[in-house]
Amino acid sequence: MAFPVALRRCQVLGLAGTASLAAGGETAGALPVRELLAPSSAHAALGLVGVYFGLVLLIAAWALLGRLVRGPEPPTPRELLVVLAVWAAPLLIAPPLFSRDVYSYLAQGAMVDAHIDVYAHGPAQLGGPLADEVSPLWRHTAAPYGPVFLGVASALSALTRGELPAGVFGMRLVAVLGVGLMAAALPRLARHSGADPSAALWLGALNPLVLLHLVAGAHNDAVMLGLLGLGLVAALGRWPVLGAVLVTLAALVKAPAVLGLVTVVALQVRAGRHPARAVATTAVATAVTTVAATTAAGTGYGWTGALDTPVSPQNWALTSLLGRATRAVLVRLGSDLAPLAVPAWHALGIVAAAGVVLAIWLRLRLRPVYALGLSLLAVAALGPAIRPWYALWGLFLVAAAAPSTSVRHRVAAVTGVLALLALPSGGPADAGQLVTAVSGGVLALVFLWQAHQARLATMSGRTA
Repeated sequence: MAFPVALRRCQVLGLAGTASLAAGGETAGALPVRELLAPSSAHAALGLVGVYFGLVLLIAAWALLGRLVRGPEPPTPRELLVVLAVWAAPLLIAPPLFSRDVYSYLAQGAMVDAHIDVYAHGPAQLGGPLADEVSPLWRHTAAPYGPVFLGVASALSALTRGELPAGVFGMRLVAVLGVGLMAAALPRLARHSGADPSAALWLGALNPLVLLHLVAGAHNDAVMLGLLGLGLVAALGRWPVLGAVLVTLAALVKAPAVLGLVTVVALQVRAGRHPARAVATTAVATAVTTVAATTAAGTGYGWTGALDTPVSPQNWALTSLLGRATRAVLVRLGSDLAPLAVPAWHALGIVAAAGVVLAIWLRLRLRPVYALGLSLLAVAALGPAIRPWYALWGLFLVAAAAPSTSVRHRVAAVTGVLALLALPSGGPADAGQLVTAVSGGVLALVFLWQAHQARLATMSGRTA
């Protein structure tokens, strides 16, 4: 495939970014415990510089690609998929980046394979090398994931026999499969919503958050979103039962996807089916799928009670921040209500999210895909915990169904900020690490400026 010069330049710049990310991750990533370096060591600092150097290059390449997508001769969806594959390639062989969750997935899969109840016990019950890789905060925490994902993790555990490198690579391939499903669904969802398929792919699949957290971080959100997108495509194609099955499977990976069932019902009603029949059909398909998937995985139904997974004490979700601030005030006042502050704010956040979701659907019921995207964003923003990749829950669908370019611009700006918020080790940052990370980003900006000036000089020489 012959690429235009501008598109090839974006491809090369993004590839340089992800290659630098992968190389820096070798010393600064979420490495196995036996390979971890002290953050103050020279090798770890150099790796952190490399990661943030690459991260800024990737964001710049993505922004330039966005300009091409909005230009007079935008790249085709097929060309964008090639760019996505090229950008993702170095990350396939990189260490886990920006989170240690992949180790939790592997430990939970090993627990299911060993017939240990993952909804009653944390990875500490498993013991051994895999449990040692799990962050201390989560070693005694039950799994919050559904039987579909745990069934996949169990099969992967049996296949890799607990070997850590093979397990990480296998889990990353599972995540890449999910990203592939997302990329396949986006153009179809965009066409249905009257949006540009290339713009949808740019924002929803080539997004830095997808590459950083779904590919490099191997998060199971990729599987959830891939199945959710495929289910909505099926429902749009007049296969509502298949759509309900696929969306239910997505919810049996991670619970937020259950909101997609509302969209499946709405699409049936819009196609002329009686509301009661649409609800009944969807409910039956959901129940049968849930029973079949849970039976096949052998995990039981404990996942329904494990959704209240403890929240990190330093989580920066809005309700957690407000809860901690309120608790501090009550402690100063000597009030006995201080321990209730954080749970109370979390409960208020859930109520507020429900209200916002209801308002969204009352206003946008004729645009169900877009309504679902905004609803998932509200759930992520008002929930008790938030991570940068949670934004992808709604961003994926907003990319396909946003009513205007200005909405995409605002979402893209938020994406750029969120992409910079996590350290490659997946841990909290100290002052020294922040300075090192900023140094890497500034170095990338200097490089980009110099490259831009050199290009202008070359162009000026050609026209002289």
